[in-house]
Amino acid sequence: MTAAPGGARRRGALRRLPSWTASLPWKAAVFITVMCCALAALLGVLVHASVTHQTVDQARERALIRLADATRAFEGGELLGHGAALDPPELPGSLRRLALAGERGTMVGDRSPRPTMWAAGPADGDRVIAVAVDYSQGVRTIAGLDRAILGSSALAIGATLLVGAFAVTRVTRRLHATARVARRITAGDLDARVDDPRTGDPARAQDEVAAVAAALDSMAASLQSRLESERRFTADVAHELRTPLTGLHAAAELLPPGRPTELVRNRVAALRTLTEDLLEISRLDAGGERPDLAEHRLGPLAERVARSAGAEVEVRVVRDSCVETDRRRLERVLGNLVANALTHGRTPVTVSVDGPEVTVRDHGDGFPPYLVQHGPQRFRTEGGTKGHGLGLTIALGQATALGARLTFANLDGPAPAERGAVARLTLPAPRTD
Repeated sequence: MTAAPGGARRRGALRRLPSWTASLPWKAAVFITVMCCALAALLGVLVHASVTHQTVDQARERALIRLADATRAFEGGELLGHGAALDPPELPGSLRRLALAGERGTMVGDRSPRPTMWAAGPADGDRVIAVAVDYSQGVRTIAGLDRAILGSSALAIGATLLVGAFAVTRVTRRLHATARVARRITAGDLDARVDDPRTGDPARAQDEVAAVAAALDSMAASLQSRLESERRFTADVAHELRTPLTGLHAAAELLPPGRPTELVRNRVAALRTLTEDLLEISRLDAGGERPDLAEHRLGPLAERVARSAGAEVEVRVVRDSCVETDRRRLERVLGNLVANALTHGRTPVTVSVDGPEVTVRDHGDGFPPYLVQHGPQRFRTEGGTKGHGLGLTIALGQATALGARLTFANLDGPAPAERGAVARLTLPAPRTD
């Protein structure tokens, strides 16, 4: 069995509701409107039923009084009076049958040209005496009441919506401000704070939004303090290691040639590189790095980095571009990306330039899943690979200092030539010649 096209379109329309319908003010407005309408309908029904019952009772009482007067006049042989008659043809049939059965009763009938309250009772024999009372005033009273109920309900719903929207908007404005600060903290701005006025004034009542803002500010302050402590520790350790490493390097140069000397010199060089990397990371974490901007062409710059790395690196210039950047920092970023591809990937390694975008790709097993999802993390590697995880961390930090965007992805093609790791660097403010 196949579904009707119209049903599919309706379900699709429901799934494509505007995004603003998910906002808190819209939900609050719908909730307030529904509740106000329900309350107004309930009160309107109660008031309508009460006033209608009272109006009908009053009209019925007047009709029964006139019926009693007309009955006495009929029994005394007098005139029945205005509105009373014997067996009037307009009398409703059900009320006529009730009177013929010896009972008195009343009923509202549509006697042309206006509504009428009928009262009827038995006369002598098979005749009926009836009284007609004008009921148009009661109908107008009930109609006017209904209009007043509708008007007052609409006015009350509108006023409630305005007050509710104002109150909800104030709350959502504070929530949006808190969310903006949270996004700034996520982006690395640890100086961002909500500074909700309620949190700074103990005399004011602390609502839930103020509690969330205070918790976010406290979290940001704590995170900033810990990161600052970590940065200072890293910088202090690196500085303290530089002096003994310099002496150790000088001593290693004095050793006689041989395999042990070569091993010592290699380890000392690795320690010096690690120390310099730690110092660079601490400077990047401090956020005080200022790039020395100048105009450079990306094509020749990428070729220079490739020549420094070795013959296994291929440069492809799809579309050259002139950008305003710091050449030393940009070469540092590209050099670290190429070195990572040569160390942890498989050749060939390709550096592609397409406008302001530079891509470094290898043909290995790809980046670890955590790196693609969360970015590089210092001192974290997977699969027993060599390294300390600092090269990509430095590349990301220097790219941020340049105002560029560095992303990591994997190619998962069916053939080995279609697999590998891809690092894409997008530079700002390009100028194409």
